Amino acid sequence: MSTPTKTSINQQRSIAAFDRASGLMPGGVNSPARAFGAVGGKPLFIERAEGPFLFDIDGNRLLDYIGSWGPMILGHAHPVVIEAIQSAASRGTSYGAPTEAETELAELIVEAVPSVEKLRLVNSGTEATMSAIRLARGATGRDQVIKFSGNYHGHVDSLLVAAGSSAANLGVPDSPGVTEGTSRDTLILEYNDVGALQAAFDKHGQELACVILEPVVGNMGCVPPRPGFLEAARELCTKHGAVLIFDEVMTGFRVAYGGAQQRFGVTPDLTTLGKIVGGGLPVGAYGGRADLMDQVLPAGKVFQAGTLSGNPLATAAGAAMLKLLRDDSPYPYLEEQGQRLADGLTRAASRAGIPHQLQRVGSMMTLFFCDQAVHGWTEASTCNRERFAKYFWGMVERGVYMPCSQFEALFFSATHTAEHIDQTIDAAEAVLQDV
Repeated sequence: MSTPTKTSINQQRSIAAFDRASGLMPGGVNSPARAFGAVGGKPLFIERAEGPFLFDIDGNRLLDYIGSWGPMILGHAHPVVIEAIQSAASRGTSYGAPTEAETELAELIVEAVPSVEKLRLVNSGTEATMSAIRLARGATGRDQVIKFSGNYHGHVDSLLVAAGSSAANLGVPDSPGVTEGTSRDTLILEYNDVGALQAAFDKHGQELACVILEPVVGNMGCVPPRPGFLEAARELCTKHGAVLIFDEVMTGFRVAYGGAQQRFGVTPDLTTLGKIVGGGLPVGAYGGRADLMDQVLPAGKVFQAGTLSGNPLATAAGAAMLKLLRDDSPYPYLEEQGQRLADGLTRAASRAGIPHQLQRVGSMMTLFFCDQAVHGWTEASTCNRERFAKYFWGMVERGVYMPCSQFEALFFSATHTAEHIDQTIDAAEAVLQDV
């Protein structure tokens, strides 16, 4: 895709930086979403961030609605978190040995997340989901996994699969390098479809090790669970002896202090976490029932290891973040401003006569450019992506940095004031008249 409209924002240094990076990294980036493939043009290169703002290398200041894809719930460079990182760094960056900081972070997570009795720290959300699935297979002695179209659980081979010819068919590889053998035990269903889930258990119940899902999807835009969907997954897993895994890498500590499972009142067997629990540093975790977690080496036989797991900088940042969230809850404010932003974006799209759906859970939301509610990938895939690309660049021109894909949820922070929200709505009012 080429840039949909000529942009007036100064990108001279960012363009040069991207051209330089393209000779050294595949596509010029270290993660595909950063390449602006869904909106065209070349990405902005960021120099620093503070509070609700990003500052790029061309001197542009942008209101940030990505928040590093979720973890910056208290804004960028929060002084308490930065102080914790600096203090930890002064004592060394890695030991390869246990620390009390790991235990402190684990205690905070166990205290907050309903399903977690014990946990293991890892380095990323991908590591967390990969390890949780291995544990589910090891604990049950079964091979098959159910996942849902439009849910993303990291670049794990067995989860990088596309749907087969029917809703309950086994998956097929969705990337070169992923073998048919790796993906053959993964079943792909439509999110929010209780009937398909029931049918899959009726057919494969004795072979199913686990069901993994995002309790609020953030990777096809913000898609909440329909009433009864999470409850059905819980009931079916319990009935058939399968492990229910909630991927709360995005939603954990974001949609509520105890995550989506607290917000919706459904408790999984295992939970995967990331983003906020590292305070913005690379970290992940998986945890759940003690009887399951005690099957992980060295307590049990399911292998998982990581030299940098529980890194002292990441644990210090994570503990500082979670204490701030616990002791001075931002959630009522985020709900209030989330509703303000959702109402404003809906109003702007309606005035422009644009078919749209606004879907929100707390401080994550998506303005979908389609004419029907989005309950799964079938509806999400009908969105007008060219219109979204024009919307994205129009907002950038007005100093607002939205996610660079129709299929990524936006996030905002406790440092976004009512004035910032209103500035965003005013920008959308102007942009949507022209897309």
